[in-house]
Amino acid sequence: DLGLKIKPEEILSSAFAAAAYLDKIDFQKTGKSVYVIGDVGIGEELDLLNIPWQGGVADQGKKIELKSGFALPHDPNVGAVIVGFDYGINYYKIQYAQLCINENPGCQFIATNLDALTHLTDAQEWAGNGAMVGAIKGCTGKEPVVVGKPSPLLIDYLVQKFGLQKDRILMVGDRLDTDIVFGNENGLKSCLTLTGVTTEKKLLSDENKITPDVYVDSINAFRGA
Repeated sequence: DLGLKIKPEEILSSAFAAAAYLDKIDFQKTGKSVYVIGDVGIGEELDLLNIPWQGGVADQGKKIELKSGFALPHDPNVGAVIVGFDYGINYYKIQYAQLCINENPGCQFIATNLDALTHLTDAQEWAGNGAMVGAIKGCTGKEPVVVGKPSPLLIDYLVQKFGLQKDRILMVGDRLDTDIVFGNENGLKSCLTLTGVTTEKKLLSDENKITPDVYVDSINAFRGA
């Protein structure tokens, strides 16, 4: 317990960022829907903004039929595909997403983040959302709009909503290529914590070109601060 008193509405995820992006571009006015590769969080955020969507967890068990003349039907009214971390990703979802992006005019390709690896258990590192996004990039040839870190969308929202000064915000995270880049490129102070994917050896190596303002052994360094 770090002793932080936080309200639910003050916790902003990359799923929130995806929904906020669609809200920002007035996606609701198009009358189109969203196809989701990801877990329940994305759908929950879209529901809050009354943006219709399909896919997600509901498509985890779906399969294709490899037989002569088979074509997978898809909704021509899908105007955006959001790709978030999805441990139930399958070929059906990949094919459905590429059909929407390649065949629906103006369909947007949105990625919540490009994390190469993630921590699902304490035993090893696991393939992150970058793997899911890469699969869709590979079959569409399109680059996604990235709404999570290090995109400025989240920080711009915070500054506007709460009237914050960027140089008074500290970005704390365990990833150099997302968390620390997010802080450094958006005018924030940055702090790397070594309890995640980045080791002190990697941070201080000659190969690393990303430098936080400070770094700590653990997030517990903030307890009582």
